[in-house]
Amino acid sequence: MKRLEPNLLLAISTAFAVGLVLVTTSLYGPESSGLRNILMVIICAGAFVLLNPMVQRLMKMPKRPPMIHPDSPGTAIWAALFPLAVMIAAAVPVFWPGNDYGLLVIIVSIWFGVTIESALKAQGLR
Repeated sequence: MKRLEPNLLLAISTAFAVGLVLVTTSLYGPESSGLRNILMVIICAGAFVLLNPMVQRLMKMPKRPPMIHPDSPGTAIWAALFPLAVMIAAAVPVFWPGNDYGLLVIIVSIWFGVTIESALKAQGLR
């Protein structure tokens, strides 16, 4: 089997952490927030992946490379902070239950969109 691409593994591990956020916000948040949070993750992450290249072109920003570079192994350590930050965000509803965590879900979905975009760039699709 060929070696898996590290940016793809980063996106997959962040996806599992986002799933953990969805579980904790559904269990410890308001009762009606389960389906809404799932839709927010799909819409926000998808919108980020689709619209971010257009915004970067409009602002004349230089193209960014994928998050993990094979030339510098230190980027893998820095990129591992994304799933770690999402898992820490998943613990917030456990310690402060009963609140609406819509903003937390939006922030986490944008971080997830960043990792998806990095995986697409590494595969040559961007």
